[in-house]
Amino acid sequence: MDRRDFLKATSLVAALTAGKLTGIFGRETFAAESAPAPDDANKVVAVRGNDPAAMFRQGIAALGGIAAFVKPRQKVIVKPNIGWDKTPELAANTNPNLIGEIVRQALAAGASEVGVLDHTCDHWQGCYKNSGIAQAVEAAGGKMLLAHEESAYVERQCASAKILKSAKIHRAVLDCDVLINAPVLKNHGGAKMTGALKNYMGVIWDRGFMHSHNLHQTIADLPFYRPADLTVVDAYRVVTSRGPKGGSANDVKLLGYQLLSRDMVAADALAVKLIGYRLADVPHIEIASSMGLGSIANAENITRIG
Repeated sequence: MDRRDFLKATSLVAALTAGKLTGIFGRETFAAESAPAPDDANKVVAVRGNDPAAMFRQGIAALGGIAAFVKPRQKVIVKPNIGWDKTPELAANTNPNLIGEIVRQALAAGASEVGVLDHTCDHWQGCYKNSGIAQAVEAAGGKMLLAHEESAYVERQCASAKILKSAKIHRAVLDCDVLINAPVLKNHGGAKMTGALKNYMGVIWDRGFMHSHNLHQTIADLPFYRPADLTVVDAYRVVTSRGPKGGSANDVKLLGYQLLSRDMVAADALAVKLIGYRLADVPHIEIASSMGLGSIANAENITRIG
């Protein structure tokens, strides 16, 4: 399925070269002779603060406000991480205050409805409740959607995919006018890192196929079924070990960041640096960039707040 406003990249992937960020988000070189110039429309906003909801208000303003993404009478889907039956301070799921704020702003912009969903790993009722996300969404006027039954998914084909040519995707994701991808940044035992791209594994029915058929390539394939219009990476609290579920508060580090972009590849390229990995450690990011889903080059174009 082609994105309505799909970003058309025209070059090969830029390789991550040596160099350090100024602080965490200064200028890092993603240099290659064939790399495209950063696209200001797809810049990454990096917000630092102590309140995820307030950080989102600051970050979305820097991208033109929520009205730049959500128009009156549009149907909006927000896709957080809600995969684990864990409380917010353990950071296995997206921060509930952030998700509540996204829902409130989308409705204030005139959305006809805002749904929130994830195909959870632990039992869905415990995940939705104990993550705090169900309460936050309902308080903001949104609706939690079920994703634990196969009947919620529809078979689709994707010509852009290399391996994941056919998949059952959640109907609400395919049918929405606006898709907001809101992962939590964290360590992952199989994919190395959960971020914007990896978060899509919560919209597909058969995750087992991906794990057994080149995980990094299929992670890069999956967003082509319905690329996100906006990506918001929650890097406020981050699981740095024993991910994706984590074990205890000892696995969590308070980073106090949030990344926002129209380009999920660029957001993930910066998220890698934030969590302390190399781009080469998370191969699906370079793969997705080479396929034209987004551009690593846009990770050079950062607006910093806080």
